[in-house]
Amino acid sequence: MLMNVKDLNLAEKLLSYFTFFFAIFLILIIIKTFDVSYPITITTTTKSTELAVVGEGKVDAVPDTVYIDAGIAVSNAATTEAAQQTLTTVNNKIIAAMKSLGIDTQNIKTTNYSVYPNYVYENNQNRISGYNGNAMLTIKVGDPDLATKVVDEATKAGANQIQGTRFVIDKPEKYRKLARDKAIANAREQAQQLASSLGIRLGKITNIVEVSPNGIVLPYQSARYAAEAGGGGGPSFEPGVQTITSTVTLYFEKN
Repeated sequence: MLMNVKDLNLAEKLLSYFTFFFAIFLILIIIKTFDVSYPITITTTTKSTELAVVGEGKVDAVPDTVYIDAGIAVSNAATTEAAQQTLTTVNNKIIAAMKSLGIDTQNIKTTNYSVYPNYVYENNQNRISGYNGNAMLTIKVGDPDLATKVVDEATKAGANQIQGTRFVIDKPEKYRKLARDKAIANAREQAQQLASSLGIRLGKITNIVEVSPNGIVLPYQSARYAAEAGGGGGPSFEPGVQTITSTVTLYFEKN
């Protein structure tokens, strides 16, 4: 006997309901049997292969600022007051001399001022034989060519200690950027060469890491007196050239 269309549609619906509930029944059995927590989340992940290339950039720059340490040392003053008086007098003269050169007070910093007793050992005991003292100023000079004049005027004012001169670049940010740009270009060039040699295609850059291990390299600077060579005049200073470096690592997708 042939089924009519209505009975056929009903049978299909019953079959679909049976299939649906049977599938749920099987899932519940699997969850209970294997102790699976739910809801179940299915994720798909892809991992790309990367090529890491290191590049280095260097920029040479002439320092535009110099720091000079100038001060006075006192030995065996009779009293602490006498030591302090000498230190204060010379210290103030040095500051006045720097101001006369057009150096602002905010660029003159007191980095040491101390008075302490000097002991000698006599008759199985220590006794004070006098008082020593030090006063030191750190002077920031925006024009390295003025360094010679600064030392000359400081010594004329009574300074008997010039402990050192340090030549620096006051605002190295622009040189760091130039060094970084060179490092990135160098890394890109090396990456292209490697890709060509290996027969691979480079994708986009996924990460970049920069390291400036040395920052600004500050070479040792010292005063060279023309008088020592038989000539006249004040000290001669040479700032030299400082090298700013940047090392970057670029990570490329490898296709």
